[in-house]
Amino acid sequence: MSGSLPTEAMPDVEQVVAAILKASLPAGTSVGTEWPANLASKLAGGVVSVTLGGGGSRLKAVTADRTIDIDILGATKKQAFTLAADVSARLIAAQGTAQPGARIYGVDETSLIWLPYQASAETDTIPRYVLVMSMVVRPA
Repeated sequence: MSGSLPTEAMPDVEQVVAAILKASLPAGTSVGTEWPANLASKLAGGVVSVTLGGGGSRLKAVTADRTIDIDILGATKKQAFTLAADVSARLIAAQGTAQPGARIYGVDETSLIWLPYQASAETDTIPRYVLVMSMVVRPA
């Protein structure tokens, strides 16, 4: 056997999802792969934090089935829920598209749970939903 087989790394789904959401959510929404500094000051516009939750190969060396955990925080429970529904809809709408570095095939909402965040004993609970999405991707 001579040489190695060609390989191509699977896309960084955290970055792909964050880019989709940054481009499509309303101005003032904080979107990233970590919670922003000065979290409380960002709640009025909503906070969306995207994290890779796991996954593996669906069709080895061709597609990957990735799970994305998305923390969604807001000033009120209703605002956080509305933002979570918007995030889910925008990611489902990305199915069948090519994004920089990735082609997106199947997109599903796996779960949406209410999980308020308690910053410390001295602070009030921050309204928070955790949205779990699954996405089948391949390199673009």
